[in-house]
Amino acid sequence: MPTTQPSTSVPMPASPANDVVAPAAPGASPASNTSPSVIECKSPITGERFAEIPVDDAAAVQAAIARARTAQEAYAQASFADRRRVLRSLLSAVVEHADAICDAVVRDSGKTRENAMLGEVMPICEKLRWNIKRSEALLRPQPVSSGMLVHKRAQIEYHPAGVAGAILPWNYPFQNLLNPIITALAAGDSIVIKPSEWVSWSSARFLTIVRDAIAQAGQSPELVQVVHGYAETAQALIAGGVDVLLFIGSVPNGRRVLRAAAETLTPVVLELGGKDPLIVCDDADMERAVHAALGGTFINCGQNCVASERILVHRSKLAWFEGRIASHVNAMRQGASENGLVDVGAMITPLQLAHVEGLVARAVQDGARIVTGGKRQPGTNGWYYEPTVLADLTPDMEIMREEMFGPVMLLCPFDSDEEAIQIANATAFGLSSSVFSRDGARAKRIADRVQAGMAAINDFGGMTYMAQELPFGGVKDSGFGRMNGAEGLRAFCTSKGVLVDRFPFGFPAKVFPAGTDDYDTTRNAVRLLYGASLGERAKALRDLIRKPR
Repeated sequence: MPTTQPSTSVPMPASPANDVVAPAAPGASPASNTSPSVIECKSPITGERFAEIPVDDAAAVQAAIARARTAQEAYAQASFADRRRVLRSLLSAVVEHADAICDAVVRDSGKTRENAMLGEVMPICEKLRWNIKRSEALLRPQPVSSGMLVHKRAQIEYHPAGVAGAILPWNYPFQNLLNPIITALAAGDSIVIKPSEWVSWSSARFLTIVRDAIAQAGQSPELVQVVHGYAETAQALIAGGVDVLLFIGSVPNGRRVLRAAAETLTPVVLELGGKDPLIVCDDADMERAVHAALGGTFINCGQNCVASERILVHRSKLAWFEGRIASHVNAMRQGASENGLVDVGAMITPLQLAHVEGLVARAVQDGARIVTGGKRQPGTNGWYYEPTVLADLTPDMEIMREEMFGPVMLLCPFDSDEEAIQIANATAFGLSSSVFSRDGARAKRIADRVQAGMAAINDFGGMTYMAQELPFGGVKDSGFGRMNGAEGLRAFCTSKGVLVDRFPFGFPAKVFPAGTDDYDTTRNAVRLLYGASLGERAKALRDLIRKPR
């Protein structure tokens, strides 16, 4: 696996994946109690500092929320046509600036240009296309049954929540930023975003593209605000009075966010970690499964919440599968896109690299076998970990339970469908899943019993994101609430139940003063409407017609 990077790297303390609230500056200890006044932006490719971004304090966050609220008060009156105009302008801007977006993503995250275009630009274009086409139908008033109130019409209305907030991780600098922006603008909201400090440089550039597109559509660019910083900035955003909050990150930080949001009773959507299983049955199309496993594991250097973190292969096929995977991984090129065509880039943070390094080392101590890779890429200044394959894994190992978030494939055997399901569910996470079998009914039976918020049959589970009509989110420690689909769009709204007269005339519903017959009349009405048998209902009707003695 050749690389193009010189020199060596310095060991860093381990850190959980996707921690975006922990008060740690890049390269600093996560135990730091105070944040610096600037964010030092460092290149994952070289490890060198290339920029500084000022940190926004609590007052700056409050000012951003105030600007967003003022802009939203006007935008809330915009028609669906006006909202679509904004989204179309944004789509045009993304397509026009796609190359510059990818360049910024590569510089800030170390991923390859191909991964940036495929995993950042294309999904956002698809999300924009879907919202342009579908958001109005999903957000206009929905007629529902009025039940026993036949003289009334009932409907559910979806109103803008107001000012949305989002606290985001570093693994997809552009996609993570644009995802909630699109939802907020489609819902009629404004939004204040705190991106991870590790990708502040690119986030600031993407903000310019977004605001210019909004202004070109005739709306206030103040609808979108971005604040930069560490834990204190995130805490100020949570406490600052936003009307709904999206958090994408680790489980420990998700719990911290939820506790803080409880103080202001702010609704929260949590999209947390994953340990997704990819199950390969003995009758699967093996070549198809191999390439899904490669993509699911190594896209974005494995720094993907829906990465295929556990590849469960039927024991009868495991030796062949391992050999085929090893031949592909051994041929992978790792390095920087700026130096030529590569397959796998750098990891985004040195803390995450150390986390992966520690998990692999402990797995080997517990009996795992390194098929290929298994160490930092030698001769590099940047944050590179070799594409790695581990075999001889057992479900009880730490590495099979804890989120990896790195370029490491875990191969684990199973002997029956039942065992595969048990292994798949033997983790606290439940985000996505994949099942491969030529027998579609068999694959669906397995997928139905895997505890996950999403499932893909004969494909990498992360592909569910591209079907924007589907809700995106998990169960168990993978969080709650949904992005994408009707649920994700409506999460940025307040729903209002509305009851109106069906006819131009009506009659008063008199409750006071209480009458001597009121109790018996209501009791007989209950029997008539809800009685278990026709005989009981007929008797109730007779008693209603007759006057009580």
